[in-house]
Amino acid sequence: MDMEFTGKVAVVTGSSGIGLGAALKFARKGARVFLCGVDDKHNAEAERQAEGLNLSVHKVDVADEDQIAAWMKEIGGSAGKIDILVNSAAIQTYGNIETTDVVHWDRVMGINLRSCYLTSHFAYPLMKPQGAGAIIHVASVQGFANQNNVLAYATTKGAIHAMTRAMAVDCATDGIRVNSVSPGSIRTPLLEFSAQEIAGAGNSIEDTIAEFGKAHPIGRVGTIEETSELIAFLASDRASFCAGADYRIDGALMADVRV
Repeated sequence: MDMEFTGKVAVVTGSSGIGLGAALKFARKGARVFLCGVDDKHNAEAERQAEGLNLSVHKVDVADEDQIAAWMKEIGGSAGKIDILVNSAAIQTYGNIETTDVVHWDRVMGINLRSCYLTSHFAYPLMKPQGAGAIIHVASVQGFANQNNVLAYATTKGAIHAMTRAMAVDCATDGIRVNSVSPGSIRTPLLEFSAQEIAGAGNSIEDTIAEFGKAHPIGRVGTIEETSELIAFLASDRASFCAGADYRIDGALMADVRV
C-alpha cells in the first residue's frame, strides 16, 4: 500500500516494538517524526535504526504531565504543528486482584492509559488549527478478552477502547479522526518479555512464542511491520472516513471459538 506523509508531522510514543515500527514507517514515507521512550537502551537502538531519516528520539516519561507538556511545547516550537499522534507506549505486567498492589496498579495505569490522555491533551492545540489529523491509540485484544493474571494491563486496554470512542465523537467536529488498533500476539520486546515470564520448565522463549502463534488460527504471531502498515493506513488520507473504531490485527484470534 503506497502511502506518503511528506510534509506531515508525526508524534509517536514507545521507542521499541510497535511504536518504533510506526515511527520508522512514517519517516520512510516522508514525515517528520518525533519519537519518545524512557529506556536508554531502546532509545539508542531507535536512533541507530533512524539514521538518515527525519526522526528524532527524545527521553520522556509518558506518565509524567510536566514532561509531556514540555515535550509538546518543544515540538510546537520546532515543527509548529502535529498531524499524527500514535500512542504505543505500554508495559505488560502480571497480577490479579489479590496480588496487584496499589503501586503496581498506578504504574500500569500511568504508562498505558494516563499517557494516552496526556499526549492527546497537550498535542491537541497543535493539531486543531489544521482542521485535520489522526490519533491512533494502540490497545490490545486483551481489552476484549484476556488471559488470567493480567488485571491491570487488560483494564488499561479496555479503557483505551472507550477513550477512543469518546475522543472520536468529540474530535470529529475539528476534523481529527481517532481510532485504535488491537493487536494479538506481535513479535516485539514486550511479547518476548511475556514469553520469558510464562515459559514453562524446559521451554525457551522461542518455544513459548511458537505456542502463542498456534493460538491464532493463522498459525503464527504477527510482525511489527504488519501492525505498522495498519497504523499508517489509519493515519493516512485513505482512511478519511474511519473514526471511532477499533481495528483488530490478531490473525483471527478473537474470531475463534474453541469448545
